[in-house]
Amino acid sequence: MEAAAGTDSMRRAAAIIIVILGGAALWWRGGSGTQVVVSNGGVVYESLSAAKRQTGANDPRLAGAHRFEDGGWIYVHLEGDPATVGFQHGYLLAADIEDGFAAVSAGMMHESQRDWAFFRKAAHEMLWPKIDLEYQQELQGIVDGLRARTNSKLDVDDIVAMNAFEELPDYYVPWFNKQQKAAHAPNLKSPGNCSAFVATGSWTKDGKIVMAHNNWTNYANGERWRIVFDIAPKSGHRMLMDGFPGVIASDDDFGINSDGLMVTETTITQFEGWDPNGKAEFVRARKALQYAGSIDEYTKIMLDGNNGGYANDWLLGDSKTGEIAQLELGLKAYKLWRTKDGAFAGSNWARDPKVIKVDAPQFEPGNLEISPNARRVRWDELLKENKGRIDVNMAEKMLGDHVDSYHQKPETNERTLCGHVDSSPRGVDVWGWAPYFPGGAVQAKATDSSMTKEMKMVARVGHPCGEDFLAKPFLAAHQEYAWQAPYLHDMKAGPWTEFHSGETAGSQKQ
Repeated sequence: MEAAAGTDSMRRAAAIIIVILGGAALWWRGGSGTQVVVSNGGVVYESLSAAKRQTGANDPRLAGAHRFEDGGWIYVHLEGDPATVGFQHGYLLAADIEDGFAAVSAGMMHESQRDWAFFRKAAHEMLWPKIDLEYQQELQGIVDGLRARTNSKLDVDDIVAMNAFEELPDYYVPWFNKQQKAAHAPNLKSPGNCSAFVATGSWTKDGKIVMAHNNWTNYANGERWRIVFDIAPKSGHRMLMDGFPGVIASDDDFGINSDGLMVTETTITQFEGWDPNGKAEFVRARKALQYAGSIDEYTKIMLDGNNGGYANDWLLGDSKTGEIAQLELGLKAYKLWRTKDGAFAGSNWARDPKVIKVDAPQFEPGNLEISPNARRVRWDELLKENKGRIDVNMAEKMLGDHVDSYHQKPETNERTLCGHVDSSPRGVDVWGWAPYFPGGAVQAKATDSSMTKEMKMVARVGHPCGEDFLAKPFLAAHQEYAWQAPYLHDMKAGPWTEFHSGETAGSQKQ
């Protein structure tokens, strides 16, 4: 494929962002079912029932769908066939999708030094033809719902490229640059996202599975990564997962399904590789959570059409059997470990020697100074110290841990399980994060076997430790990140909040 550069494409991308950020009227949801409308004339508050009188509100495809806010999260219930699920998603999250697209697309273009037409072309020509029909219908449904609610100019190519925001800039673009021998190409590196563990048997308080995860990413995206999706599809299992507006997979990947499967992951640092003939990772991850009922089924779906995009160590649990697993999924190699009595942790380090050799050759497992390995050491310490006592409450504390294993003391930096890279003069070079990069742990989730059987999980927005990130003083101190000013917001930590499938506003308080 060739880059589709040119002034027309740049103008189109700029026009989209201007519409999003500078329109005559911007709206978003407030708490307790309130919609906030900001216009040239001031601020107006409308109830959800009043909001439903907008264009498309009486569309039968919206029947059964709803949204509300709690604990800083936006809970969205979607149900029906793929096109209907997509329409509900696009309609109920319209403003959030527009806002999320502005932040994501700006970051993708800035990082890769490619215009938006390049990503649209990759989405249309490379990704779209290999997307399962039901997910093509769901993605088109998002566009239809978005346009029914707003005057959005986004189309399905934009939405597909947005869904691949973890794949295209950090996996496809480096591969493409190498293939094309692109001159002056940026030094792009695959991301290192998340800290997580899964434990079972003698390691947990009740002998059943406990799973927990915090999402590491840049704060511009992370502050927006606050959706709880409750999806009841026409086919497959019901799903409860966290997610990003406009994206059909969890994408930081924490979810459970109605057949008792528990799923999370952490990204493989310094991964290299891409298969342009493969299937997008976001499609495989969504399909696996929707249709897999066992560790074997999940593994099979993730391997089918593996394109190497967003390469992860998947941590899996089957609440029906008490078995857990770690699937280290490279492109040229993979390894599956499983047990009914043990613990697996992830913090962006590859474990299998073959995966390291052929898929992450630059990764240094013995370098305990870098973030992935320092957190690996800390996970090992915490899990062993608490063997036999691990439950969801303890998992919450672990996700907010601030011990730097390299310095052997509490700090807030890039080497702690609850990451604060914005406080680090080192940054994370192995991910291409410069000193004081505005990124780190942006939210957290946890569940156990009993909760999974009831389709429940707990979640916290913002740093899992409870600290806030404030954008204005940060940008004043770090002008090198001024380009993020239109997208970088305060990231306030919310409380740990329980969510369950079938929830409606206020039902969790009953």
